[in-house]
Amino acid sequence: MADISLTASMRSNLLSLQQTQDLMDMTQERLSTGKKVNSAIDNPSSYYTAQSLTNRANDLNALLDSMGQGIQTIQAANEGIEAITDFVQQAKAIANTARDNATVKGVLSSGTYAAADDTQDITISIEGLADQDISVTLEDTDTLEQAATKIATALNDDTDGVKDAGGAAIKGFTATVENGQIRISQSKGLVATASGTISGITFNGEMGNTTRQSSMKQYNEILSQIDQLAKDSGYKGVNLLQGNDLKVVFNEDRSSYLTIQGTFADTSEDGLNISAATTDWNNPDNVAVDASIEELDAAINKLRNMASEFGNNYSIVENRENFTESLVNVLEEGSDKLTLADMNEESANMLALQTRQQLAINSLSLASQAAQAVLKLF
Repeated sequence: MADISLTASMRSNLLSLQQTQDLMDMTQERLSTGKKVNSAIDNPSSYYTAQSLTNRANDLNALLDSMGQGIQTIQAANEGIEAITDFVQQAKAIANTARDNATVKGVLSSGTYAAADDTQDITISIEGLADQDISVTLEDTDTLEQAATKIATALNDDTDGVKDAGGAAIKGFTATVENGQIRISQSKGLVATASGTISGITFNGEMGNTTRQSSMKQYNEILSQIDQLAKDSGYKGVNLLQGNDLKVVFNEDRSSYLTIQGTFADTSEDGLNISAATTDWNNPDNVAVDASIEELDAAINKLRNMASEFGNNYSIVENRENFTESLVNVLEEGSDKLTLADMNEESANMLALQTRQQLAINSLSLASQAAQAVLKLF
């Protein structure tokens, strides 16, 4: 079928109406999407530039999650350091208590007694001191209680009793009868050995500073807790207190990053280097206890340095996280400026186009009236 012929004015008005409709379609798309550039067809330069900015913003957003997890890892290590520091200070208090408990160590011994009218010697062996013989004269008429009293008097004698390394008398010895035996002890819970026989009293030296023994046990339990806490201070498989390193990436091509060196915060030689308490703590010279206290002081200083280092790394990562968040906002804002539509302007355009469309329809109607006039000839 042949094309329908239209008058020039009708074709002109029809073309104008079609153009107006195209503009209305474009404006409606902008109003519905909020963007003036929805594809490369709209504006190739703006579209691809905006897409590049958006892609970089998305890449940095992904890195923000990694930075946040890095901060949490550092924070977990810092919490561990604070708790370990509390434990070390607690261990130091225990060591100081043990040190102040006694300056010498003594004896806890027992044996059977058979009276004899004779002078006998008790050999007192105190770690760190030369063996000492204490003379005791017992009579066959002495009861167990009387013998115990004489033994205690001899041990505490200012001149002939037990002496420390400086020659000063060690006081506080008692001798009591328990279950048919004479038991020698000392008021400070001293630890040593006694040997020899006094008319059937056999001294075979049972170690017995109960206060220091208890302190040693508590001390070693604290060290065990430090080791366990150091192992429990990891986050998502990374434990900075067990020698694991942490790498935090700051940009999309991974050229900017921070490597946080892990350390050991347990009691091992590679870590805080704190030795367990041993029987050397019982020595009267307190050398072993003092050595433990020195180790604890060094450990506290090392923990403080760890906390300072991790705190510095925490600040770096946090600052980079804040910068990245701001940069993402800048990139997204830049992309929006290239592509977002002015909703007020587009709304005004739509109103104007609707008016133009209505006018074009009216104009097309008027143009068609010329053709309709032919009908009046019939």
